[in-house]
Amino acid sequence: MGAECADSDAAPHLTSRTKRVIWLTLAGIALPFVLNTMVRKTKGKNTASLIEASSLSAIDLFKDLPASCLRALENDSEVLNFRPGHTFFRPGERGQVLFFLEKGRVQTFRTSGRKKLIIAELKPPSVFGEMACVGQFMYHCSAQTTEPSRIRTISLNQLDKLLRRFPSVTRRLLELVSDRFVRVLLDLDAASFRHLIPRMARLLLQKVEGDCVQGITHNDIAEHLRVYRESATAALGELRKAGIIAVGRKQIRILDRSRLERASREV
Repeated sequence: MGAECADSDAAPHLTSRTKRVIWLTLAGIALPFVLNTMVRKTKGKNTASLIEASSLSAIDLFKDLPASCLRALENDSEVLNFRPGHTFFRPGERGQVLFFLEKGRVQTFRTSGRKKLIIAELKPPSVFGEMACVGQFMYHCSAQTTEPSRIRTISLNQLDKLLRRFPSVTRRLLELVSDRFVRVLLDLDAASFRHLIPRMARLLLQKVEGDCVQGITHNDIAEHLRVYRESATAALGELRKAGIIAVGRKQIRILDRSRLERASREV
């Protein structure tokens, strides 16, 4: 990495501007920013760097790294803001960076014609694009923002230096690749062998906030469950007729959570 990891964890020099940012944050005052296609690009020691550095340590991949290494990694990385619908990569493309989701939502998926296979819906803090860091250094899916998001990128050259120095990070990276592969296999197993109603109930329980699932369409549900839209609509209808849910426009209200939980456990 451009800045080497220091053995000591000395406090960095704080400029008056950085002190003001920290004071405003502690005071609970929101720091406004304008979001365009890529609203703002920050590299090196930006004014919010000390505040955002904690996001690196929150990632399991970088757990237990010395604070000096996290600062060096942050200073050599790049931060961009994106609108919803921005595509970072597609299957077959070769990778150059590892992506970090600091704010917003990112969806990874594969497509075949008009059908879309959702692999994961990521919330911060999360890493994605990890497949481009191993093997053939190639992406096997697409990644796209689903809401305004802030993304940090770390070059493969920086990452390689880190992996050579800290074998524990290498092990965690391989565990991340393995865990996500196993999750896809389990989802495919469920799609092949489990009935639709239990899968539908399980999805609703995963996405519910309070007693509502907001901002989800029948087509979104079908993509998650890997079924046709008509099948998803029919399954929702069965749960609605049973008095378990109420269906509105881009909203599903849970009326009987205990029965929905029982339905999710059916074989």
